[in-house]
Amino acid sequence: KLMLKTADMWYRSFKNTPTFNQLRILGVFAAVGIFATVVLTSANAPDPGSGRGFLRRADGSEPGLMEVTHELNQHGPGHHSAHHGDHQGAHHGPVAPLPAMIHMVTVVALGGLVFAGWLANWVLSKDEGDEKMRHVSDAIREGAAGFLSTQYSGIFKLASCALVGLFVMYSFRTPPKNLPGVSSNSIALCVALSFALGSTLSGLSGYAGMWVSVRSNIRVASAATRSFQEATTVGLRAGAFSGVVVVAMVQLGIVALLFGIRMLVPAPLTQMPFLMVGYGFGASLVALFAQLGGGIYTKAADVGADMVGKVEADIPEDDPRNPATIADLVGDNVGDCAGRGADLFESIAGEILAAMILGGTLSQNLPVDVQGGYVLFPLAIHAMDLIVSSIGIVMTEAPPGKNVDPMEVLKSGYKISVALASVGIPFLCRMLLHTPTHPSAWFYFAVCGEIGLGTAFLFILVTQYYTDFEFPPVRGIAQASVTGHGTNVIAGMAVGMRATAAPASIVCVALLTCYKVGRMAFDGYAAAGLFGTAVATMGMLSTVVFVLAMDVFGPITDNAGGIVEMSDQPPHVRDITDTLDAVGNTTKAITKGFSVGSASLACFLLFSAFLDEVSEIAGQRLESVDLAIPEVFVGGFAGATLVFYFSGQCMTAVGSAAQEVVNNVRTQFREHPGIMDGSERPDHAQCVAIVTQAALREMVSPGLIAVCVPLTCGCVFRVLGGTHDRLLGAKAIAGFLMFATATGVLLAIFLNTAGGAWDNAKKYIEKGAHGGKGSSAHKAAVTGDTVGDPCKDTAGPSLHVLIKLLSTITLVCAPLFVGEHGHH
Repeated sequence: KLMLKTADMWYRSFKNTPTFNQLRILGVFAAVGIFATVVLTSANAPDPGSGRGFLRRADGSEPGLMEVTHELNQHGPGHHSAHHGDHQGAHHGPVAPLPAMIHMVTVVALGGLVFAGWLANWVLSKDEGDEKMRHVSDAIREGAAGFLSTQYSGIFKLASCALVGLFVMYSFRTPPKNLPGVSSNSIALCVALSFALGSTLSGLSGYAGMWVSVRSNIRVASAATRSFQEATTVGLRAGAFSGVVVVAMVQLGIVALLFGIRMLVPAPLTQMPFLMVGYGFGASLVALFAQLGGGIYTKAADVGADMVGKVEADIPEDDPRNPATIADLVGDNVGDCAGRGADLFESIAGEILAAMILGGTLSQNLPVDVQGGYVLFPLAIHAMDLIVSSIGIVMTEAPPGKNVDPMEVLKSGYKISVALASVGIPFLCRMLLHTPTHPSAWFYFAVCGEIGLGTAFLFILVTQYYTDFEFPPVRGIAQASVTGHGTNVIAGMAVGMRATAAPASIVCVALLTCYKVGRMAFDGYAAAGLFGTAVATMGMLSTVVFVLAMDVFGPITDNAGGIVEMSDQPPHVRDITDTLDAVGNTTKAITKGFSVGSASLACFLLFSAFLDEVSEIAGQRLESVDLAIPEVFVGGFAGATLVFYFSGQCMTAVGSAAQEVVNNVRTQFREHPGIMDGSERPDHAQCVAIVTQAALREMVSPGLIAVCVPLTCGCVFRVLGGTHDRLLGAKAIAGFLMFATATGVLLAIFLNTAGGAWDNAKKYIEKGAHGGKGSSAHKAAVTGDTVGDPCKDTAGPSLHVLIKLLSTITLVCAPLFVGEHGHH
């Protein structure tokens, strides 16, 4: 122990020297150089003509597929001359082993879990403060663990029903023609297995986020008593634990499925992603209920605490006299940490699978050595993400001194990760996407990846502009608060509505540009354009570990502020946590904007995958959707309506639960007047129990509607189509998805941005602007914040999950929407 303590003291003194900073910079360049050397070496060995390197087959055997012919160059990768016979998926010979690249991805993912363990150990080694802090923290930990255990038991029952339904549906489905000799039961088992694994890992991701947050909040609070710099570092590294674990588990889950499904079904690699679609659906289903339940919990407690505590009793936020304070702090963990962890898991899982499906479609008739690269590219990007984001996290430290902007500290680390990712993306494209017949294709796809990376950075800048009180939009809301509650609400809604224009424009430009650039890679082939958008989505997600770390940083520092307030710490400590909390609000808003942007691109990928899946099932191409067909237009209206109705149900659930909290707090203040002067203690457990029961009760209805409406819509129009149009149900669902995605993205941006802007306008006033705390402007800002709470933390985040759930559930249940064969 003495040696470890001595080594730790030496390290702390050494890291503040200029030599240490120089060594860090040299280390980064050395790592990039080594990575580049390995990539270039692998890309040119052992066969200069193949360019496959890491993608050579694990058994070292030579590729057995035919050379690409002149017809391929004329018509694109989807065409071959007749002597090639059926595509690889239909051949009767032995299936090629999985590429060796998959083992490297596994090693990096396992290394990510090791790094996450190091982060957890580093954070947990910090002290837990005094007895008062530990008393508050223990109550938060107990409430969060109790809610999650009850919530997950309910989700498990719903997921079990969905699992049985999926297995039965695929058991009666006719096996696809490209998998001869494979039974329906084998395919059903693959889909059910992937669903079970996706739902399980999604739940574990949420639990991991909650686990570290309830143990790190007190350590951030304790660190704030010593320095702003230490509190910032502890908060970021605690959030990074969740980010690393989520991405590593997504990758390990997909790798496990690749090996497991290969043992069940002798499918070629290009066809395997279609057998794994249940993975994304399972993750989305669990994430929806986790986000719904957690969001209802956190905002019902928050609204109830603010309405009675701040407005009626005129006591500060997180005051220990408020009976709803503990429930509010518990909600930060189960909503913003557990719910967001499950949300990001399903986002990454769905986007990886969609990109794998498109990569498999594009590469089906390319040489076998090329196919593995196009299918495994998304996994490789996230392996790189684990590396570059980990470097950025470790190198993020607040500089000494006062007046340091914590947002700039976080952005400095993020810029390091972005810079490294911008170097890594072209190398991965060269290593995985190079093909001798189209030697420049990898370059065009690398451009798409860089566009996606730039899109992510632009989303962060735009969201910060609309939600940070250093910029005019939030200050305008604060100024409107001077004239009353109504003008505050009007100004906040206006900011949210205006904020939809820039993100929507960025997504549209990025989508069209990447589609055009992707088509150039294969001489105008449309499937290459779709894959270009997939590469852009992967580029956008290439630093998602760091983004998730910034997201979880928010609720952890928010909790730390509550612990500081409830344990009666000195004012300067609360000032530190208030500053971090304000930045945390911005980082949460940034992550929500990032999530919406990636979701919009991912839904486009999943929509394309849905059209491919329907074509596969029906035996005829579904290449376009005609909105002039009445059934398709009605289906679109149904999708847009679902988005608004679902959001309304989320808001209603928060309002109903908040009313119960308000009544309980008022009753406690009335029956125990000694609470206000400190002679009596409030009963925090009552509010925790009320919010837990209300959240679990209210989350069921919106979730079931989100699952049942698209299935009902597709089945109804399938019946109406009869034998005259076998694809009518699928076409109506395609319209449903288009309208729901566009409407959901815009509404989510509005809700997230308006809520974050309202919250930071209140914090701006609390820092002394327009009269400060207790002024009439502050009371108006509290009203705006109360209106914005269910927008930004319940309805908005739930919409992220909804639009991706709609895409995954329709993809998985596509057989339900295709009619039987008949005469046309």
